Amino acid sequence: MKNIELLVLDMAGTTIDEDNVVYKTLTTAVNDYGYVVSLEKVLSRCAGMEKLEAITSLLKELNGNEEDAHAIFENFSDQLKKSYKNLEVKPINGTENFLLNMKSQNKKIVLNTGYTSEIAHQLLNKLNWKETIHFDALITADDVSESRPSPEMIHLAMKKFNINDADKVLKAGDSVIDIEEGKNAGCGLTVAVLSGAQSKAELEKASPDYILNTISEAEDIL
Repeated sequence: MKNIELLVLDMAGTTIDEDNVVYKTLTTAVNDYGYVVSLEKVLSRCAGMEKLEAITSLLKELNGNEEDAHAIFENFSDQLKKSYKNLEVKPINGTENFLLNMKSQNKKIVLNTGYTSEIAHQLLNKLNWKETIHFDALITADDVSESRPSPEMIHLAMKKFNINDADKVLKAGDSVIDIEEGKNAGCGLTVAVLSGAQSKAELEKASPDYILNTISEAEDIL
């Protein structure tokens, strides 16, 4: 069994249940600009991506005007802040115990996300998750120059905790991009979860080491 010292866990859909509000809001923001795109399309195309990049790639696919991306992103960010203010956010089943158990075994936990730092903190405040109690560090799209599937966020997490061997890192997420990020970093384990944006069939394309229903099931492999 691999000796995992660091867990890099995606947020929405992996540790946090926010009812796909991000992707619903993104869909609305794009459609408000006169485009027509379905939530399913957005989930399969954009899950896990940094959101400006996601919008740009969506416009490309719709043969839209990529110059609209910034305006749509602004609209999306504003709408999301409003949605999140009123949103019931909860941990995905079993997650909180899982985090506390992993911490008690002296494993480091880094939450990572394609969100901005502001939105990520908003989510953590709603959950009342505290650094050093539930997790050791938060790394967002704001902290790196290249977004997922670039391994930059994982490399930064390793650096923070002086872990030089990526084989000691587990990366988990609910999208293909999360798994690609883990593989690009050379992580010892990549774990896909079915609690978020993408289906088993979609996640299988990225060949994760495990596909679990929820992240708390990872306890059995650790």
